[in-house]
Amino acid sequence: MHITQLNRECLLHLFSFLDKNSRKSLGKTCHNLLEVFQDPLLWSLLNFHSPAELKKDNFLLGPALKYLSICWYSERVKVCNIEDWMKNNFQKDFCNRHENTVSDFLLEVCNRCPNLLSLTLSGCGHVTDDCILLLLKNCPNLKTLKLENCVRITDQTLEAVTHYGGSLQTLHVDFCRNITQTGLEKVREKCPLVMLRAERSANMIPDNKPQKKVMLEKALRKVVQL
Repeated sequence: MHITQLNRECLLHLFSFLDKNSRKSLGKTCHNLLEVFQDPLLWSLLNFHSPAELKKDNFLLGPALKYLSICWYSERVKVCNIEDWMKNNFQKDFCNRHENTVSDFLLEVCNRCPNLLSLTLSGCGHVTDDCILLLLKNCPNLKTLKLENCVRITDQTLEAVTHYGGSLQTLHVDFCRNITQTGLEKVREKCPLVMLRAERSANMIPDNKPQKKVMLEKALRKVVQL
């Protein structure tokens, strides 16, 4: 029996065991398998392991997407975590190559995936509060939001959760150093049913621009003198 003689349900089941590249390759072999590759039911879950994968054409993005994960665990993530004003030219050049990659992709998700239920971002150091705000607005059914080591995420995201995260059940903001205890308390107060976790976030040292650091040092000197 040839694979193309299987019914659509069986083919979708077989495709579900393949990674994105293998699905794309198999879809190129004949028209029938290409139709299976393009079936929205095959793309309810997407996992990416680097920003570079987001630019490939080996997947479909549409209303069927329910679960999305972009987790980058490379050592290069450390470069993205450096404060912008502390980066040297080499580090700036490295970040410029992919600075908007994840954010642009998430904007596409906002426009094309209104039924998203779960989003996990790890090591996405250039994702901003504005991006998460738009996602919360455009994906009203979002139940799980997990942010790990996303250094540009601040209390503005927590504030957005209290306004637009009506369906949210789980919120993780682990290793997000610009999250504060005050922001976390507001979420606990306004969204008591949300399972909130903030491992190594509010206790970390937040980013401060150089002029702010100087002001803090002067204030400390005055306190010491008094």
